[in-house]
Amino acid sequence: MAESSTVDMKEFQLHEKDTGSADVQVALLTRRIASLTEHLKTNAKDHSSRRGLLKMVAMRRSLLDYLSKSKNERYKSLLEKLNLRK
Repeated sequence: MAESSTVDMKEFQLHEKDTGSADVQVALLTRRIASLTEHLKTNAKDHSSRRGLLKMVAMRRSLLDYLSKSKNERYKSLLEKLNLRK
């Protein structure tokens, strides 16, 4: 998993040592949300994981809202790269 996360991060980093920009955070959250969604398909009664998923979705939404208000071009390219709908 660590290897794929570094590959993902390189695509979204603004500079070489960027690990905390909104772009990178959204990309990492998107991957975690996808894996947790798969987990919940087989474990429907796992309510604590469902709560974590909802918190991650809310965090991603707030980061995307920030990007859409302040850095609109980065926001649009991020939606395109991650194949998210708006």
